[in-house]
Amino acid sequence: MTKDKNIQLYCFGSGSSGNCYYLKIGSTGIIIDVGISHRKLKKYFGDYGLSMAEIKAILVSHSHTDHVRAVGAFSTTLGIPVYTSQQVHEGMERNFLMAKKVLRQYKQTVLHDTPFNIDDVQITAFPVPHDSNGNNGYLIQWAEGTLCFLTDVGAVTPEIINYVSQAEHLIVEANYDDTMLENGPYSEFLKRRIRSGSGHLCNTLTAQLITLYASPNIKNIWLCHLSQENNTPQVAVETITAKCQQSDRCELHNVPIVALKRTTPQSFDLK
Repeated sequence: MTKDKNIQLYCFGSGSSGNCYYLKIGSTGIIIDVGISHRKLKKYFGDYGLSMAEIKAILVSHSHTDHVRAVGAFSTTLGIPVYTSQQVHEGMERNFLMAKKVLRQYKQTVLHDTPFNIDDVQITAFPVPHDSNGNNGYLIQWAEGTLCFLTDVGAVTPEIINYVSQAEHLIVEANYDDTMLENGPYSEFLKRRIRSGSGHLCNTLTAQLITLYASPNIKNIWLCHLSQENNTPQVAVETITAKCQQSDRCELHNVPIVALKRTTPQSFDLK
């Protein structure tokens, strides 16, 4: 892998309103999910002075609309290959809310736990339990760093633990606060779905995952896919920070923990 210190992470949306992340590793650009509009994504690239010519791949976590709304349109317009599991490709074909589907020539099928390369970047997809089929987390490795991306998680599994424990940079779901969900407006049916093994991770379980299994070399933690009704950035960060500071793992006491914003773009240098 070629060394290159110019690494940036951009979050263009995180939550049920639309999810989209961009990792720029030197001149190699990788998008994870396109759940926002093509027009909005193009605007954000212009605002940050980014070149769409550097985008080499789109990775897709799963086929729910808030993650794939514009995957087909973006891929087709720019001729970008879309990497995901066969089941997610099939799920996107069935998703009637995707105005444009991914064209056959741009479909790339990945296998769980089998690394593949985009330029000098190695990527490994791994299974994630959620209420759709073939869901993926991703471990992304380059010469000087490793990032694990993990969203829409119903339960912590041995596979998740394995990949989280390798990551220097972690994007992980912290969807809801238990008390806020219990006392909130959702129906009992929806509450059960969210809490189920194919639903979402709460702040407490995310904190447990981090304190027990995060890499000793962890440098950054970003909390993604926060619920608008059942969580707040302050509650999520305070809950997880408190657990990290109480841990006997000294490397977690000062690790930056940032809640990603739902609709406001953000950028970060990966150091």
